Amino acid sequence: MSQEFPEVQGGGSLIIAWQAKNKHILVVGGGEVAAGRILHALNADAHVTVVCPAAGLNAEVAHRVARGQVRHVDRAFAPHDLDTADMVLCAIDDPAASTRVWQLCQAKRIPANIADVPPECDFYFGSMHRDGPLQVMVSTNGNGPRLASLVRQKIAAALPPNMGAAIENVGRLRRKLRATAPLVEEGPKRMKWMSAVCESWSLEDLVEMDERDMDALLAFYASGDIPPLKEIRAKGPGN
Repeated sequence: MSQEFPEVQGGGSLIIAWQAKNKHILVVGGGEVAAGRILHALNADAHVTVVCPAAGLNAEVAHRVARGQVRHVDRAFAPHDLDTADMVLCAIDDPAASTRVWQLCQAKRIPANIADVPPECDFYFGSMHRDGPLQVMVSTNGNGPRLASLVRQKIAAALPPNMGAAIENVGRLRRKLRATAPLVEEGPKRMKWMSAVCESWSLEDLVEMDERDMDALLAFYASGDIPPLKEIRAKGPGN
């Protein structure tokens, strides 16, 4: 019997959720584009250093410097700034200097993004929708940033309200389940049961679910049953 597999579509990016927590991200520049990059990095719990003369900081970047949210180096970029960098985001209005930053990053194998110069980027920043733990990114792979923003707006408008809260509760339930059934061999059953919960319960139920509901629902894990929220609240396990 022949099998059908997905067709390869070359020319795309590898879309991943890079875990930047506690990583050192170097931002070269202090203008509007740099401010957006800095916010993305801080939202990912990274340690951010901004290299830019104080006169070049816009109001938002200056605010983050004053609040101690980022470390500020008051001068132009120097090669030794890369010594502790895990990632570099360059946003300056100097093509020659930007290319120099890119070349140095390439030599040190440091992933870098040179704003508005797709050939000098190891990765792109897409248009982002954020709702708590939910992050949706749309990328046109450097072809049309404005179009990415329009697509992202349409996707965000189509999402139900409170999606982030529902995801937070599902995450809590999942962690409780792993504590209840920690064995590696339980993995497939855990995944199947959690998937069934998400498919069986409404979004409203997932948002409304509290700690007692989670504990009551977990009592049914061994049997594989998934009673409705109203039922577990009315009876509870063992009643």
